[in-house]
This record gives sequence, C-alpha cells and structure tokens, in this order.
Amino acid sequence: MKKQRGLTLVELMVVVAVMAVLAAIAYP
Repeated sequence: MKKQRGLTLVELMVVVAVMAVLAAIAYP
C-alpha cells in the first residue's frame, strides 16, 4: 500500500457506501 496521510475522498465515499449496504443487510 502507498503511504498516505489519510483516505482520499473517493475511498471515504466507497467505505461509507459499503458500510451503509452492510447495515441495510444486517437489519431486517
């Protein structure tokens, strides 16, 4: 992995989207 100070905006949006999908699946 490249050295980064933090996540880029795109990476942050992808992580949030994945978490939202997992949360939607987890809750009935």
